[in-house]
Amino acid sequence: MIIDNLQYANWSEKIFREMREGDVDAVHVTIAYHENFRETVLNFEAWNRWFERYPDLIMKGLWAEDIDRAQETGRTAIFFGFQNPSPIEDDIGLVEIVHSLGARFMQLSYNNQSLLATGCYESEDPGITRMGRQVIKEMNRVGLVVDMSHSADRSTIEAAEISERPIAITHANTYDWQPALRNKRHDVIKAVTEAGGMLGFSLYPHHLKGKSDCTLQSFCEMVARTAELYGVEHLGLGSDLCQDQPDSVVEWMRVGRWSKEIDYGEGSASNPGFPPMPSWFQGNKDFSNIAQGLRDIGFSQDDVDALMGGNWYRFYKENFVPRS
Repeated sequence: MIIDNLQYANWSEKIFREMREGDVDAVHVTIAYHENFRETVLNFEAWNRWFERYPDLIMKGLWAEDIDRAQETGRTAIFFGFQNPSPIEDDIGLVEIVHSLGARFMQLSYNNQSLLATGCYESEDPGITRMGRQVIKEMNRVGLVVDMSHSADRSTIEAAEISERPIAITHANTYDWQPALRNKRHDVIKAVTEAGGMLGFSLYPHHLKGKSDCTLQSFCEMVARTAELYGVEHLGLGSDLCQDQPDSVVEWMRVGRWSKEIDYGEGSASNPGFPPMPSWFQGNKDFSNIAQGLRDIGFSQDDVDALMGGNWYRFYKENFVPRS
């Protein structure tokens, strides 16, 4: 089983077919970055058209059991999430609505301060806000997973403590391996995993040691060290694959509507676009390279299966359903 717990590709029939060629069973797709509620609903509607056009390749995923159905019918299950709480605007009642539409993950902040939590690019992190505490409670109730991938350290630790259900960092790596603002320090990973949460390892070059030149061995060794510290059962993949996206999309991801000035994020004025992916992971057909790399450094087949998708499957099964 292969589950990639974060992609934001420029979707096309070509990519859907590559998912099938790569035996990808499920993908968590970002359906909103800075969109408001109405814009997000329109994004869901656009995906309905994809499902209608390519019913032999993809299907909408709502529950873990949909991955079983996708496997049985030779398709990829598409699950949805937000990289920002902007779709719920300032209305906690929209949490249940977006879950009913199909959202299963929501970040409490992107790179900036939000109404709920602090982003990793802010210089000060006051932690989870009053509204954030209430929204976490409501997310726990309906089965919308708290995602802290782009959030700052204190906010992430507090979210793990406040949430009564496990939370996720869907796409990041360890800060000591590659000191990017988006990567996570060990006290953060410890707080999330001790509360039953998950970390999805990112393949986005700015998050990799050596960036585009990162080796598969180095990446797999980082996975192994993290597994030794926190347990393999809390780890999976969240590639952050932005396949076939034009560089203009990076500006939307980084800037949205919050600034009139260009923010280069992890890039620079001289290199503002998407960096090249590492040679061993160019897209959805290359997950087998990661599985082989994990085996080569000593992971058992059972642990490889867990890392490649089994752990996310268990997490989906336990956390997408409303609280009983």
